[in-house]
Amino acid sequence: MRNAFIEELVTLAEHQPQIALVVGDLGYSVIEPFADRFPARFVNAGVAEQNMTGLAAGMASEGYHVFTYSIANFPSFRCAEQIRNDVDYHRLSVTVVAVGGGLAYGNLGYSHHAVQDYALMRTLPNMLIAAPGDPLEVRACLRYLVAHPQPSYLRLGKAGEPRFHADVPDVEPGRWLPVKPAARRGSGAKALLSTGATLGLAMDWQAQPDFTDHAVYSMPLWSMASKRHQWAQLSNFDEVRTLEDHLLDGGFGSWLLEAQARGGQVRRPVVTPLALDPVVCGTVGSQAMLNRLGGLLPA
Repeated sequence: MRNAFIEELVTLAEHQPQIALVVGDLGYSVIEPFADRFPARFVNAGVAEQNMTGLAAGMASEGYHVFTYSIANFPSFRCAEQIRNDVDYHRLSVTVVAVGGGLAYGNLGYSHHAVQDYALMRTLPNMLIAAPGDPLEVRACLRYLVAHPQPSYLRLGKAGEPRFHADVPDVEPGRWLPVKPAARRGSGAKALLSTGATLGLAMDWQAQPDFTDHAVYSMPLWSMASKRHQWAQLSNFDEVRTLEDHLLDGGFGSWLLEAQARGGQVRRPVVTPLALDPVVCGTVGSQAMLNRLGGLLPA
């Protein structure tokens, strides 16, 4: 996903002179294509994420669309006040890029784990969450964000994520993207709905005997405002299971349950979130070990 991000950003920046990239003294071996091609629009702010965000907000107020880039928690929780006050409340075109969402940086420790970031970002009224499920969704999200500049949070996997789409899909906030139909017909229409890099895990879940009657969907763009678009899509199913590498409280599944309740119906479909157990908080291990401990991997 990181490589797809920088490749697409460079392509877009060729025709969009307002695009700028600000990093927090990392991203080496990834960000060089942008830094070398557009040195005047590249800034290394150093290990100072709060300053990085304030700088990005200032540049955005002068017409730039600024992408801030760092690992997981560093461009989000470390500078939450600047994101809220400077970026979101002023509706500035800053995209916070968090690399290695969830438990992707497993062995580096819980300072690098982002399992509460959806909860933070989705409470900001003007913030659009972009959580692509594969490299082609990364490109789709970037194209949408550049075409619709606004406060946004782009959550990427670390590296090596497989492709699940044949082409770059059309995306918009709140839209469910079909990824794989159910392998067999069950007693009712059922869906596995993923956001972010857990799309690969959704495919693993679908391969289990109890889930072969579930179609797999991805929702790469969602926000506070896009809740109102969910009921029409939910009403097509009898059962929906959401999947995310985030804690249940305040996460994507909770967001969808809120959208369902706001639509005035709470009995159909049955929405069951599959999210990380808090036991992973403060625990160090590989991503696979932590996902298994947290209950995200099929038995």
